[in-house]
Amino acid sequence: MSRRRRKSELKSTLWFMPFWYIVGAVALSIFTFYLDYGVNVSLYLPAAIGFSGQTLQVLLSALVGGVLTLSAFTINSLLVALTTFSGQFSSKMLVNFVSDRATQHVLGIFNGSFIYVLLNFFYVTHEEEEYVVATPVLSILTAVVAAITFIYFINHTATWMQVHNISFNMNTKSKSVQAALEKELRPYHLEKEVDTDALPPEEDGKVIKSLESGYLQVADFSRLVKQARKDDALLRFDVRIGEFVVEGTPLLTYWESEEPLPIDRYFKSIEVGVKQTEIQDLEYGLIKLAEVAIKALGHNDPLTVTNTIHQITDLLKSIGQSTNFSPYLFDEEQELRIILNQKDFRYYLHKGFASIREYSDQNSTVMTELITMVSLLSKTMDEEVHKDLWEFARQTILGFDKNSLYENDCLYILEQLSELANNTGYQKDYLFLLEYMLERVSSKGAFERRS
Repeated sequence: MSRRRRKSELKSTLWFMPFWYIVGAVALSIFTFYLDYGVNVSLYLPAAIGFSGQTLQVLLSALVGGVLTLSAFTINSLLVALTTFSGQFSSKMLVNFVSDRATQHVLGIFNGSFIYVLLNFFYVTHEEEEYVVATPVLSILTAVVAAITFIYFINHTATWMQVHNISFNMNTKSKSVQAALEKELRPYHLEKEVDTDALPPEEDGKVIKSLESGYLQVADFSRLVKQARKDDALLRFDVRIGEFVVEGTPLLTYWESEEPLPIDRYFKSIEVGVKQTEIQDLEYGLIKLAEVAIKALGHNDPLTVTNTIHQITDLLKSIGQSTNFSPYLFDEEQELRIILNQKDFRYYLHKGFASIREYSDQNSTVMTELITMVSLLSKTMDEEVHKDLWEFARQTILGFDKNSLYENDCLYILEQLSELANNTGYQKDYLFLLEYMLERVSSKGAFERRS
């Protein structure tokens, strides 16, 4: 497992962050024991804040039970939240909530507080003449922190479950994945034209096949470029990151110079696993957002659908800018070493919106929102994707069944479609779609009079 994948897996588990809090609690307990029984700090502080051994035992036993009760309530709230996310939105969101740093810190604080108070309880004796200060003071402060954290966690869970925060967090996560990928590839991109006719013949290429079935999760492009430079080879990816492969599927095609390539070294830079991850997969973020919208359609929740469509639009704009990157990666000597398997903007537009369009069952409100967002994208993106935007809108309009629209619904859709046509320069095609839409309205004559 690569360092990047291992880091991602650790972030998506609940035990990693609490483990460090427990380590900190043990260290703090040892320090507290040193203050009371090594330095005897009670000699330098007012007697009013100290406790005798028996009194401190009673106090710590109550604190242990209290902190444990708060932890139980927290775990119960966590399970309720996870169940709600899984049933109402998407099972893929469980990883997002679990890997959220606030969630992990809260669980860490509760586990650390319980361990700290419990350890303090062990080494306090029942002797009346025993007089300690640091242990009761720090234990009480720890319990107060745990109580405040419990209130924070309830507020965090309620806030995180709100529709706009769910979709926004998923969008932000996908953008961070995209930014990390762009940063990784940027040193190997050059403003240099590649003559495709000068590339090695296809028949001279040799294939590296997958040794197992699963998803292509991670590719260490930096390591691959360096290895290809060392071997004086050219690599071409035959599959995309996030794509499912079976055993024996071609992963890479390579052209070697003279010496045979050490295939095992290239396998170390490519990882195939049993699940999709967001480490380098931009498409996975779109799929998760689209799934939330589809779930909301099933629950008759138009607000969630609309909000998710807005976040998909923002993510599509960001992806559209990154897909302009060249698929060619060069080494330090400006020699071509890797050819990526990239999809164009049209593919991501389809992945983001097509499934929502399909499951909306020709809901005019959803259709209008989709056309509106496509029109919005046409205002902010380069002209080279305008054809893709218009084609998606055209196919959406042509998918309507006869007499399936009310007059006002048709009016609103045509209003957005007209704006899209003006932005993309497809006014002539708009006239055809206008006639097509008018035929879908039963009161055609009334509509024409209003127009």
